[in-house]
Amino acid sequence: MDVLDSKSATVLSFFSGMDEMLNLIGRAMKNRTPHLNGETFLTGKEVCRMLNVSARTLQKWRNNRIMPFIRLKGKILYRHSDIIGCMENRVV
Repeated sequence: MDVLDSKSATVLSFFSGMDEMLNLIGRAMKNRTPHLNGETFLTGKEVCRMLNVSARTLQKWRNNRIMPFIRLKGKILYRHSDIIGCMENRVV
């Protein structure tokens, strides 16, 4: 049984591989473009949790055009920026 220390070939090889992986990840993150222009979309459940309201209240806001939403392939989504805007303007 071999004892591994910081100068062991196995340890040095492991950390060399980790450095290469970190460099690859760094390059990938630097060159990536955010999806949907960087906008985050939330489900109704996430919005309810975020605002601490019931699904019925959220539906009422949607029906009364208080809370902006998007219908995408039958699913209702909310832009994070719209929710923040409503909160800042004290609409909700």
